[in-house]
Amino acid sequence: MCGISGIYRRTPSAPAPDRDELARIHAALAPRGPDGEGVWASPDGRLLLAHRRLSILDLSPAGAQPMSSADGRFTIVFNGEIYNFRDLAAELAGQGVPLRSRSDTEVLLELWRREGLRALARLRGMFALAIWDGLTSELVLARDPYGIKPLYYSLEGGQLRFASQARALEAGGGLSLEVDPAAVAGLLSWGAVPEPLSLRKSIRALPAGHWAKVTGDGSFVLETVPRIALDPAPADAAAALAASVRAHLVSDVPVGIFLSAGLDSALVAALAVRGAGGQGEPLTALTLTWAEARGTVADEEPLARATAAALGLRHVVREIDGGEVRSLMPKILDAMDLPSIDGFNTWLVARLAREEGLKVALSGLGGDELFGGYSSFRDVPLWRSLATRLRRLPGLAAAWPGLARRLAPETPKLASVLRYGASFAGAYALRRAVFLPHEVDQLLERAGLGDPGVRPYDAPFDSWLQMREAVLGDPTHLLRDPWRTVHLLESSLYLRHQLLRDSDWAGMAHGVEIRTPLVDSWLRAEMGSLNFEPARSKGKAAVVKEAAPELPEEVFSRPKSGFQMPIADWLENDAKRRRPSRVGAQSRRLALLVLEAFGVAIRLNDSRELNLRENRRHDGR
Repeated sequence: MCGISGIYRRTPSAPAPDRDELARIHAALAPRGPDGEGVWASPDGRLLLAHRRLSILDLSPAGAQPMSSADGRFTIVFNGEIYNFRDLAAELAGQGVPLRSRSDTEVLLELWRREGLRALARLRGMFALAIWDGLTSELVLARDPYGIKPLYYSLEGGQLRFASQARALEAGGGLSLEVDPAAVAGLLSWGAVPEPLSLRKSIRALPAGHWAKVTGDGSFVLETVPRIALDPAPADAAAALAASVRAHLVSDVPVGIFLSAGLDSALVAALAVRGAGGQGEPLTALTLTWAEARGTVADEEPLARATAAALGLRHVVREIDGGEVRSLMPKILDAMDLPSIDGFNTWLVARLAREEGLKVALSGLGGDELFGGYSSFRDVPLWRSLATRLRRLPGLAAAWPGLARRLAPETPKLASVLRYGASFAGAYALRRAVFLPHEVDQLLERAGLGDPGVRPYDAPFDSWLQMREAVLGDPTHLLRDPWRTVHLLESSLYLRHQLLRDSDWAGMAHGVEIRTPLVDSWLRAEMGSLNFEPARSKGKAAVVKEAAPELPEEVFSRPKSGFQMPIADWLENDAKRRRPSRVGAQSRRLALLVLEAFGVAIRLNDSRELNLRENRRHDGR
């Protein structure tokens, strides 16, 4: 895991890459790679590459980057991990290819030298990379199918600038930093900036599962990464899950586990212990809790302790409180790459991991998307069906908004289901909404941003289509399968734009690589070949129990409760509050607080003006 950056002169009229600008970009990425750094310039002076190293595989200098191929033609900077690199290395060795290191970077580079873009389809792992071809003067950027590793770029001024974080490009000082209203609208709508946007008009995210090529004449081409190449499907879901966790254990440094009271992290912990085979010291599990959660369903510690004891884990528990979070908030917001209402808890547990001497930690992130654990798997098809039926009854449709407000005052989103919920995408967007569309319009106006040009609710769901193409092919029956449709929506929107992105910046702020074995292209394609059984028919708990029967029974009977620290309450230092705000109210207040920290201030006359307190619950988060 690392931080990468570079500047490439695309056109003859553009200035040569500015070494001082690259140095500022490179410096902004320092927390991502505390173990080493390197800078490389192409012989023709058109390209500068930089790399920050977090040493996890091959800790020797032989694994340093930027790295050039044995013949000198290709040079790479690479952020991520290739979990099947040893199998690929053995294959290369069998072909007589000498390898100078034990790093996955060299394996990737040599595989690219032989197969080009086709090599990407053979990788099991997470990656964001840049590869320079000195013979053709072409630069290729690429990103893994789920976008676990971020990559941002800008094409301003006849140059291509890229970096692992958007704020690093901002720090370079060579770009205009005008706020993108569409990005703000996305944050207000869903709690995160949707790809390919960033907060700045000048910076874009390379979409997940895509590669971009800048040719010698300066043209810029964007295409999808070749589809993953799979071995035969496993016999069952349990085998696929065990194989994924085992693959994610590859490391030359100790691997820890983020452990909560939930099924996903417990499953990963059980399979990690099994995959480690009892070799070496017990794995370390890390758990966060907070005082307000004591004695409630939100208390993570009792079940986490039971799981750790059953599995023989070394268990470290850290309790936090509002005062500590308030004091740390400037550091958290400095680390946050794009505005988000999530990632705070991940930053805190990653800090604990680093304090315990860990560079790598496994997370159960992605389990709800994989196993259908969110209530959206029930609500989205239901809301879509309701909207479709209402449209067939003009009289009822006209009366619906008022009727819904009277019948379900605690769920104001239902009043908008007729307008937005007739498609899976629209029903999903409404279900996940932080602010409703008319509220987003009001807030943009108050921020002085006006019409964002593209309304988030009306925009095509390009990322959903990209995910379907990059990971699962293009089966037309998906649109007739509500479960798989919601799975794709959750995976390509909430998971990718918020959870994975926040996991990256929050972990790398402490030099901790967070691995997500349940977000794995091979695993998800294998589960798809099994039609996601038994999750669809038996439910999430049944899948986990079949895959990890050694877990304590009480883990399976706990009602679902998301890890929701009362961040907004703590930041506002609400001493009168006896219990944490509901999740919806927290999300709305956090969105405004975070935007203000990023320089986008939205002033309200009264906190009740947009239901920011819990007099009306805006559920769905």
